[in-house]
Amino acid sequence: MRKKALILGGSRNQTSMMHKIAQQLPEFEHYYTPFYTDTVLRHLVDAGLADFTIMGGPMRRDTEKYLADNDLAVDLGGRARDYDLVLMGTDLLVPGNIRGARVVLVQEGMTDPEDRMYRLVRRLGLPRFLASTATTGLSNAYDLFCVASEGYRDLFIRKGVDARKLRVTGIPNFDNAAAFLDNDFPHRGYVLAATSDTRECFKRDRPREFYARCLRLAAGRPLFFKLHPNENVERSSREIRRICPEARIFAGGNTDHMIANCDVLVTQYSSVVYVGLALGKEVHSYFDGEELRRLCPLQNGGRSAANIAAQCRALLEADDEHELQRIAARAAG
Repeated sequence: MRKKALILGGSRNQTSMMHKIAQQLPEFEHYYTPFYTDTVLRHLVDAGLADFTIMGGPMRRDTEKYLADNDLAVDLGGRARDYDLVLMGTDLLVPGNIRGARVVLVQEGMTDPEDRMYRLVRRLGLPRFLASTATTGLSNAYDLFCVASEGYRDLFIRKGVDARKLRVTGIPNFDNAAAFLDNDFPHRGYVLAATSDTRECFKRDRPREFYARCLRLAAGRPLFFKLHPNENVERSSREIRRICPEARIFAGGNTDHMIANCDVLVTQYSSVVYVGLALGKEVHSYFDGEELRRLCPLQNGGRSAANIAAQCRALLEADDEHELQRIAARAAG
């Protein structure tokens, strides 16, 4: 019988990454689901109180649209069958019904800074999701954790992740920035500000200072703002126009293509900073530039999905070999 794989979506980035990996595992039966929880938190999701997360609201709807547009088989919450393999892009919450399968965690992108909330979560043993992606990898509820670069491997080890579970594979969507240079975005020679959904996620932010900084960096050059998909478009657009009245604001469109054509990239807490770095752009971020260059994902020409698929196969083949050895030993006894 063909082995079965459950692929957990999330944001558009996470879902498309998981899809690329699954395409490199044609020997499996694939079933997809938007990210979910089977803890008491599901009641908050059902009540619409988690619409700022990947489990509800616009990001959930975007995932559902992606699955439908790509005609992917769906098993909501992984309830319809047992699985041999589970692929997921976050372990801030780990559904209980996947713990009998082999689980491969894939780094989704940049991790949040180790701020006060992160330190409180670590010190007091609070739920990891309270510190957002700063606690990525700390569940230990997976068999392998595929990461973007040697720099990130070192970072996760420093945080306490089991080094034996880490694999430096590169990550889809961030491993072939040169491909974005071939695009049909009609503009060139501008400063691009890629915003974040900090306020939507109840994080501290100073948006007016950020907009003013973007205006200073533009120094008379065209200034474009690309809003985060989870951002309140009306509010952010209104605030941007007050400070940068001549700026152009994009709520949609291909961010990677916009970065490929810009002269300068300005970000807050966005993984797209790595696209700018890989393309040699002048980059400004809330993070330290030297640290970002050390962490920058491998550029391997788009081979990360195949690398991760190979790790999945090796994991399950080791299980099969162990099972054969166990059966042989029992028969010999």
